[in-house]
Amino acid sequence: MLRYIYGNDLPKFRELANTMFQDRADQFSRRLNWHVTIDGSGHERDEYDDMNPLYVIWEQSDGTHGGSMRFLPTLGPNMIEDHFSHLCDGVKIESPLIWECTRFCLTPGAESRVSAALVLGAGEVMENYYLSHFAGVFDPRMQRIYRLLGVEPDVIGTDGEGPDELGIGLWEMNRQAWPKILNRVGISRQTSLNWFHTAFGGIGPINILKPHYA
Repeated sequence: MLRYIYGNDLPKFRELANTMFQDRADQFSRRLNWHVTIDGSGHERDEYDDMNPLYVIWEQSDGTHGGSMRFLPTLGPNMIEDHFSHLCDGVKIESPLIWECTRFCLTPGAESRVSAALVLGAGEVMENYYLSHFAGVFDPRMQRIYRLLGVEPDVIGTDGEGPDELGIGLWEMNRQAWPKILNRVGISRQTSLNWFHTAFGGIGPINILKPHYA
C-alpha cells in the first residue's frame, strides 16, 4: 500500500524508514555511483531529509520499503535552487503551487507496479494539496518510465550527454493518465483515496470535492 508520511513522523515507522534509507544508499551510491553521503547505519540521507519533507512510500506486505519519493515546497530550501539552478538558466522556480519531487527510489527487485504506485501517489498529492506542478531533475533512465505511464514532463532545461545527461522538468496533472496508472497498480481510485485519507486521519489537506477520477 501507499503511505504518506512527513519526515517528523518517520520514527513511527522504523522498519519502513530504515529500509527506505538503506535502499536509497544502494540505488544512488552503489548502482548509480552518485556522490551521496552514507551514514554509519548504511542510510543515504541529506540535509533535505531534515526539513520535514513529505514522503510517498510503497510499503510491502512485510512492512519494508518497496519504493519512495520525497516532496518539498519550492518556497523553502530545495535541491533545484541549491544545486541544479544551472539547468534552468538560473530562473528561480518558486511558487506555493509548485513542489519539488526528488529521490525516486525502488528497492531491488521491486514489482513493476511500484513505479506506477509512486506516480499515483504523486498525483494524489498534487490533487489533494491543490498544486499545479511538480518540479524535478531526472536522468534518461526515468524518461522511459514516465513515457510508459503517460506522465512525461515539460522539459525546461538539460545538461550533459548520454548516461550523464540530466534534465529538469515540470509535471502537471494529466487526467488521461489516471486510468492507465490505476490499472497498472491494480486498485480503484477509491482505494487510492482511502490510503491518502488514512494517512492524515481523515483531516488535513484533503480535497473535499468529489474526485475527478473514478
